[in-house]
Amino acid sequence: MEISKLYTYYLQNPIICTDTRSIKPGCLFFALKGDNFNGNKFALQAIELGAALAIIDEDISDQNSRLFKVDDVLIALQELAKYHRQQILIPIIGITGSNGKTTCKELIKAVLSTHFKTFATIGNLNNHIGVPLSVLSILPDTEVAIIEMGANHQQEIAFLCKICQPKIGLITNVGKAHLEGFGGFEGVKKGKKELYDFLGLTNGITFINRPDDNLERMSSEISTKFYYGTNDDNYICGNSFLNNDFVGVNWWVGSESEQKFEIQSNLTGLYNFDNIMAAIAIGYYFTLTPNLIKQGIENYIPENNRSQLAISGNLTIIKDYYNANPSSMRAAIKNLKTMPAEYKIAILGDMFELGDESETEHQSIILLAIDSEFDQLIFVGERFYEFKRFQNFSINFFEKTEDLAKKLNNLIPKKASILIKGSRGIKLEKIAELL
Repeated sequence: MEISKLYTYYLQNPIICTDTRSIKPGCLFFALKGDNFNGNKFALQAIELGAALAIIDEDISDQNSRLFKVDDVLIALQELAKYHRQQILIPIIGITGSNGKTTCKELIKAVLSTHFKTFATIGNLNNHIGVPLSVLSILPDTEVAIIEMGANHQQEIAFLCKICQPKIGLITNVGKAHLEGFGGFEGVKKGKKELYDFLGLTNGITFINRPDDNLERMSSEISTKFYYGTNDDNYICGNSFLNNDFVGVNWWVGSESEQKFEIQSNLTGLYNFDNIMAAIAIGYYFTLTPNLIKQGIENYIPENNRSQLAISGNLTIIKDYYNANPSSMRAAIKNLKTMPAEYKIAILGDMFELGDESETEHQSIILLAIDSEFDQLIFVGERFYEFKRFQNFSINFFEKTEDLAKKLNNLIPKKASILIKGSRGIKLEKIAELL
């Protein structure tokens, strides 16, 4: 495969497209294939729409000079990204974790952007296609990049590390996410540890939340570590507080504990303390002043349905329905419990990809929510609906989001604090829109 030749084209046209509906003039169109689509069939259309080159892996009758054939388009995309990474000498921060990695990435970007030309993964382009696209979006004037890596099976993080080759790594946490693909919680830890394994082999460094015994044990083979969290002997130390439902942080440098700094974020959920502390630690490592760190975090406004607080009349809505797993669900329930509100409602949707542990985990969440003594509980989805025997005057079960939507007006009072949390497939954004 002539990656060096393809790279020459890329340098002339450093815009990558994989969908003819979003073709940009002068882009390189990669004709990716999936179970239900074949990009090769749209290669000529991409050229007609303005693509400078279409990378294909099937024979096309038209002998257009702007067709570039390779053995496998996906592999070509991944190899091109790897080649590009080898040409740029900037530090890349690799982030993975069961929960919070996107929010953590955005906070770190917000902090570093106060001083450096910073690139970060856009949205959740964090898989075997998204990571190469992210790496190829790093422009020549970029000074530091943050690449988010997601995974639902083992060896995926290891593969993504070979593409983006992080010099700095951070695992937000390890929790019960994608249990089906990883083969249980131990498999999750093994899969996430692949980032630490890469850093250990390449003399990279990592930032570790302490105390977190899992991360401490998993990182045993890395020689250079920077700790952040509540321990007094950390590199960056801190504690959290709530101010009108938003998370605030008091922090200090471990060796300079006499000087403390306060930051007020726009994030809800005390679980975001860890994400804020990670951004502080990395910002301080990159020699940013406390004022710049404060500026970056306090100017970050969540807009991605993660830890996002919205006010609608007398309703306070916690929009946290981008995704869900047992670990993040428990954190969200705990957060609602600590909020100083008169009337609390939890609307919780099914959690996907839990495999054999699905029934146990959904029942555990129901029992935790009941123990939290909220004024009202609403469960949505086929998995939760299997436990409709728990239904009573303050607990309701709906098999589909549409079923809840029809009865929503009769369930929600005029004044309440409402948590909306569930996996994307449940489409709880429809409920938020109605509220």
